[in-house]
Amino acid sequence: MPAAATPKNILPADYRRGTWDEMLATDGRTNPSWSHVASWLGGLTPEQAAATSGEIHRLLRENGVTYSVHGAPDGEHRAWQLDAIPWVVSEQDWKTIEAGLIQRAELLDDILTDIHGEQRLITGGWLPPELIHAHRGYLRPCHGMRLASKRQLILYAADLARGPDGRMWIVNDRTQAPSGSGYVVENRVVMTRAMQRLFHRTGVRRIAGFFRTLRQTLESFPAHAGAREPRIVILTPGPQNETYFEHAFLASYLGYSLVQGEDLTVRDGSVWLRSLGGLEPVDVIIRRVDAWFSDPLELKEDSQLGVPGLLEAIRAGNVAVVNHPGSGVLENPGLLSFLPGISRHLRNEELILPSAATWWCGEKQARETVLSRLDQMVVKSIHRAPTFGTVFGATLDAKELAALRDRILACPECYVGQEQVGFSTQPCLSGTQIEARRGVLRGFVTATHDGRYIVMPGGLTRIAASQDALIVSSQLGGTSKDTWVQGADSEPFVSLWEETEQFTEPDARNVPSRSGENLYWTGRYAERAEGTARLLRRSVLSFVEAIGDDDEQLRRHREILMSGLVGVTNSGPPKPGETFSAVSDEDVVASLLLDPARPGSLPGILRSFRNSTYAVRDLWSPDSWRVIEAVIREWVEREAPQRKDLDGFTDPLNRLILHLTALLGLNLESMTRDAGWRLLDSGRRIERAQYLLSILRNFLVETRSPAEEQLVMETVLAASDSLVTYRKRYRTHPRIELVLELLLLEPNNARSLLYQIQRLAGNIEQLPRQTQGARLTAEQRILVDLTSRLRLTDLGQLALSSNGSRKKLEAFVGHMSSALYQLSNALTLTYFRHADRPHFLRG
Repeated sequence: MPAAATPKNILPADYRRGTWDEMLATDGRTNPSWSHVASWLGGLTPEQAAATSGEIHRLLRENGVTYSVHGAPDGEHRAWQLDAIPWVVSEQDWKTIEAGLIQRAELLDDILTDIHGEQRLITGGWLPPELIHAHRGYLRPCHGMRLASKRQLILYAADLARGPDGRMWIVNDRTQAPSGSGYVVENRVVMTRAMQRLFHRTGVRRIAGFFRTLRQTLESFPAHAGAREPRIVILTPGPQNETYFEHAFLASYLGYSLVQGEDLTVRDGSVWLRSLGGLEPVDVIIRRVDAWFSDPLELKEDSQLGVPGLLEAIRAGNVAVVNHPGSGVLENPGLLSFLPGISRHLRNEELILPSAATWWCGEKQARETVLSRLDQMVVKSIHRAPTFGTVFGATLDAKELAALRDRILACPECYVGQEQVGFSTQPCLSGTQIEARRGVLRGFVTATHDGRYIVMPGGLTRIAASQDALIVSSQLGGTSKDTWVQGADSEPFVSLWEETEQFTEPDARNVPSRSGENLYWTGRYAERAEGTARLLRRSVLSFVEAIGDDDEQLRRHREILMSGLVGVTNSGPPKPGETFSAVSDEDVVASLLLDPARPGSLPGILRSFRNSTYAVRDLWSPDSWRVIEAVIREWVEREAPQRKDLDGFTDPLNRLILHLTALLGLNLESMTRDAGWRLLDSGRRIERAQYLLSILRNFLVETRSPAEEQLVMETVLAASDSLVTYRKRYRTHPRIELVLELLLLEPNNARSLLYQIQRLAGNIEQLPRQTQGARLTAEQRILVDLTSRLRLTDLGQLALSSNGSRKKLEAFVGHMSSALYQLSNALTLTYFRHADRPHFLRG
């Protein structure tokens, strides 16, 4: 279809700008593989374009898809960017790409095996020793290590772009810990929902088969004695890593545990997972931590991300690490100048997918070539490091070129020069306009259990941040695209899971202790946020309802309410050095609603809630994460409003309470009652009990006039979400004995103290126990004491007042709070900070 057929307000007349474009041929006609997409673009109005982009953005936000960029103006957990226009790859083009990637993976696997084995390529003169030994990816302690597999390079990715000759070129090899495959799945899920008709008309191949093969390969590694299948974990640097979302997504998608270095330990040459039930053996580790950080005993000694003794366990053959820790040496761009010769030497083949002409500056002739044409070269370090990125000589002035020359001469073996090649462009929807931007496709390859390689029929396409940008990078503001590989119209559906008629026993293995701890604190922070929100809502309403009313009783009630609010939230004055007498009540409430740095404030609690939920991102269902995302979006990532009008907070507080209640309901109805869930619920119960006790301490210990007592007790019932229950149950005005009965001893009131203790006892009874027989654990002993004291309590004595206060109620609350604090510490010592205890699974 001619470009002129597309509305000018969508596709500008100068769209192609003289470069090779994926959608439009040199004569301005649409390439056949893009016909359906071009037809869709031809009928797209600016309003439809904005609506499509908005729908894609909404789906990504709902799914919580993020890419962390530290120091980014739009937040560290930046929403993942996905363009509405896919990159369409024809079936014929893909056959070439597929063959080239398989050839490349096989060649790199041969080189990896040789470098960490006999090193014949070095002794034979095919590889300079300085190129290998000077690279940070070459780890001497890994020499001689081998996986129990026909292939040492299990996962491989390559960045590809179309060169000026119309062929696909390889720009970078990714062998250390290839990232991006999880984002491919999310992109595909979102695009099939937002553009379902166009997707099916285009005849796009499915990608699930790639992950099924990956699972089969990983599960083909040997398992420990007595296990029917290997225990596989994904080792992540943690939530601060830019691609942490992907680590969590893949763990959930593949059904493996997501762990950090502190979750693993090496004992007797084997790797063990610190789980809630003790130590459990680990057979396969999918490594997303750079190898240099993976073992502080033999590599980077100050690393906090790795597992001490990991290399020892690999040498002993007791654990398989994917990818091989020494695989990072293959990312050395200096290898590109030697690969064609090695391919002819080892395989008698020319490379199907070429790379840009590359000169390694460690060779005199190559260095002279680079320096003589420095203003035309692209210069790279052989190491991936933030201190030196890709430098385009054409963008430097004379002084900068001289400094670059000196840097190369100081350490020539650390740099390469590459010919600057103009890569193809493709359409990108920017607002309501289409722009031509450079794009790079990351293709993914995995080994099969029998030693072959297969390629994902798709990949992660990234496009530059602007029309003129030369570098394509997600960290520099680039946007992703879904990659649509055309294929047979009747391609069958492939499930990620195995089809078998053999009965499979449920996997009863425990979650990591760190995950259990974060679930526990998720429960606590969620409950703390809900309680604080309810009390703040009551405070806000007290101001709104009293506008224009100077009633002395209402004023006195507000004073009591503010004193109790500060006591329950355990917060000081809004600013350091201030006194409450110098601060208005409105400012106190506003700071608790707006200031995340103030102890006890609602935004501060919700930031902690965000951190704990994000640390176990792999454990949440999609619906649960949508609720969590809604809370984060409105209360954590929003810009704080400048105005402090309290009447504007009623609706946001109502929504927050609704979202937190919905999350509780989802947890109750959707999560499996395993140890992780029981710790999540236990965190809620402890926090709810402590909140209730704090309400009683700050509002009911001090006695007041009968009229004030009525208002205060209504506040207590409302803050504990029990006001309606009280009215239905007792049908009388609040009386202290009845209020205490409902909040302390009513077993059917989900907000009562007795209910929380009973739930805690049930949860702890089902947690993995370290003691045998009838002996009680420390947690159970505390709960027995709590239950006994609570049931033996004389409510009449608690309600008695003497000299303006209820002393026995105060003592009761203090004892219960202290016991709950001890219970929390006991859970921490038992399940989160326990000593290493071997835990043997049933065969």
